[in-house]
Amino acid sequence: MWHDSHPSDPQLLMELEGELSRRASRKIERHLSACRRCRARRQKLETAIADWTRLQRRTAVEVPSSDGPRALLRARIEQLGLRQEPSRGGLAHWKLTFAACAVILLAALIAKHSSSGAGRVAAIPDSRLTPGATLRATREAVCSQPNTKNRTVPAALRRKVFESYGLRDASPRDFEVDYLITPALGGADDIHNLWPQPYHSTVWNAEVKDALEDRLRDLVCDGRLDLPAAQREIAADWIAAYKKYFHTDRPLNSR
Repeated sequence: MWHDSHPSDPQLLMELEGELSRRASRKIERHLSACRRCRARRQKLETAIADWTRLQRRTAVEVPSSDGPRALLRARIEQLGLRQEPSRGGLAHWKLTFAACAVILLAALIAKHSSSGAGRVAAIPDSRLTPGATLRATREAVCSQPNTKNRTVPAALRRKVFESYGLRDASPRDFEVDYLITPALGGADDIHNLWPQPYHSTVWNAEVKDALEDRLRDLVCDGRLDLPAAQREIAADWIAAYKKYFHTDRPLNSR
């Protein structure tokens, strides 16, 4: 089935996909239990697939085919006829093919991402970079202060926020370094509470979020919404919170 008793990378990919017969799958499983090198190769394939999938979700890019990145790799394998028993040179050829697939997929992601605008990526912050951060403040303490809106972020901190999102060359005219949880709701001056939000490249822009912040603050200060609940909802998904509290699927000021 495979050369020198080691499964090839395409065969490991087929095993990951569940496309092998039971007999072939069991044979690979027995081999993997005894072969550290092949287990490492299988893990690399699985990790590469997971990385592409996470990139797809993070950038909101639709990868062709319902199977996503795996389908592209599988199609490339079929195109080159690598499902046949590989020769010694075939394994090296597969490594080149896998790298080529990665390059092709990356180019497609970059092209579509560029056409849709970087602001689309930042409409909802990356929760790993911007989970939100709050001060220890009560409703009374928050509501006794003026609705200050978002404070000016120092230039050095703004640069760090742009860099963390891969936007080193972004124009400040296109983005507001915004607080995920606004200071008017007890949000903290912390990089984990900041992200570059677009002004113009998406309808879900900084001005729309400002309207949500005002609505949530009014509800909190009127006693109709708990402060922790308002903080959680705006941090988890501010667009969903806008739709909930404004009873609309689109920003009210959009055309």
